Amino acid sequence: MTSHPSVSRPVKPAFLSPSTPSSGRNDRNSRARRKVVPQTPLEPIDLRILALLQDDGRLTNQALADAAGLSTSPCWRRVRQLEDAGVIQGYGARLDRRQLGLGVLVFIRVKIDTHSEREAEDFAAAVAALDEVVACYSIAGDADFLLQVVAQDLDHYAEFAMSVVRRLPGIKEMQTTMVLKELKPFRGFPVRGTRQEAR
Repeated sequence: MTSHPSVSRPVKPAFLSPSTPSSGRNDRNSRARRKVVPQTPLEPIDLRILALLQDDGRLTNQALADAAGLSTSPCWRRVRQLEDAGVIQGYGARLDRRQLGLGVLVFIRVKIDTHSEREAEDFAAAVAALDEVVACYSIAGDADFLLQVVAQDLDHYAEFAMSVVRRLPGIKEMQTTMVLKELKPFRGFPVRGTRQEAR
């Protein structure tokens, strides 16, 4: 682990999003994750579809087709192809963590004792089992991992940090950065696919 790709591979999903109905597409979520076929370059209309679905995953195929400027059958086929290729990995709801009682958001930089592959795998497996850790990345620089953690309040975070994070396999050092205010929470990836581009 002397050299890690910067925030290259999440150990667990960045957001915990329960599935929501989306015009019959939810039953293919697991299939879209299992079956990955080679992906050809995305066309402007694909980008338009992706932008629309990322903004509202509950769009019916008819509404999606209308907004994308397609008829329903070609629209459905393109969505199916994007699912099969793994570009669309699932459909979910964005949740307000504060209304879930999770008022504290923290980033923890972690160093581990050694840089063996086995120790890194043990650490990743332990982190993946922690609900409070909503994302974990292997990073470059003066730390090995970056954890994104949510907690009810500072007392709960302190307890979690000292009794759980400190006891993760191979922990050598950890540094906490407290988020005071979310100026731009994650809402999706940039997709260059406007109506004009799709045409």
